[in-house]
Amino acid sequence: MRHRKYPFIVGFLFVPVVLYTVLMVWPYIQTFGYSLTDWSGESQTMHFVGLKNYTTLFGDTVFREALLHNVLLLVFLPVITILLALFFAFMLNVGGRGTTGGVQGVRGSGFYRVVFFFPQVLSVAILAVLFEAVYRSDSGGLLNGILVKIGLENPQNPIEWLNDPGTVLWCLLAIVVWQGVGFYLVLFSAAMQSIPREVFEAALLDGAGRGQTFFRVTMPLLWDSVQTAWVYLAIAAMDFFALVSTLTPGTAYGGGPDYHSEVLSTYLMRNFLFYGKSGYACAMGVVILLITLVVSVFALRVTRRERIEF
Repeated sequence: MRHRKYPFIVGFLFVPVVLYTVLMVWPYIQTFGYSLTDWSGESQTMHFVGLKNYTTLFGDTVFREALLHNVLLLVFLPVITILLALFFAFMLNVGGRGTTGGVQGVRGSGFYRVVFFFPQVLSVAILAVLFEAVYRSDSGGLLNGILVKIGLENPQNPIEWLNDPGTVLWCLLAIVVWQGVGFYLVLFSAAMQSIPREVFEAALLDGAGRGQTFFRVTMPLLWDSVQTAWVYLAIAAMDFFALVSTLTPGTAYGGGPDYHSEVLSTYLMRNFLFYGKSGYACAMGVVILLITLVVSVFALRVTRRERIEF
């Protein structure tokens, strides 16, 4: 009977595995092959150049600057998003006043979940239109208008948020954090609701404050969810193509001013579609893939802890 189940399992797995290989694995193999050529993307003529594209890549100052920006996003996006989501989830689930019924969340927590999650349902196109109005470089912009009203900005000299080299990358980071916090709040809230209330009540009865309860009880029990969120956010930090290409100035796919918002994905697309250096762009794609894999494995290894059961 045991031997009969293997053909049954193979029969179900064969088609999905073939489709995954053809649609996912094979394009990666093709990309690596193209990265070893001088393919222009428009003709079938190409010449093998070996690792020349890779050696040129790491001597490219724009590529190095784009890589630095992605590294900054890799550091700040997961940290800020996860900390905010954990704080709000804790307040919504455990942050209310204690009553005779035990530990509870703040009043209206269900409504707050909907409000926080709402940005997650907005498409990138809507986000771009929305934040073009927020970051307008005159006093008619939402952010500049508020600063002018409270007297922190001269209306004759407003801040050009998306045209200032010192602010443009952080403005884009703020958009992604604003959109993503709600999703991870719901994720962490679901994980918190699976923790028995008696655990929190016992901690409070033992004299633990809200801060001690959060760091010594909540965080260890949510660590698997935090680990998953970290990996997803690291992958998101390696993208940023849509926001940079739609919101920032620059020639073809944004990245300005003067490459101060350039990321690897926008530089790849510019070389592939605008400059006609497709083999060079494929080398960037391979590097992005390797960085994403290394970061994901590193995040899983570093954040790995012994599972706590309750």
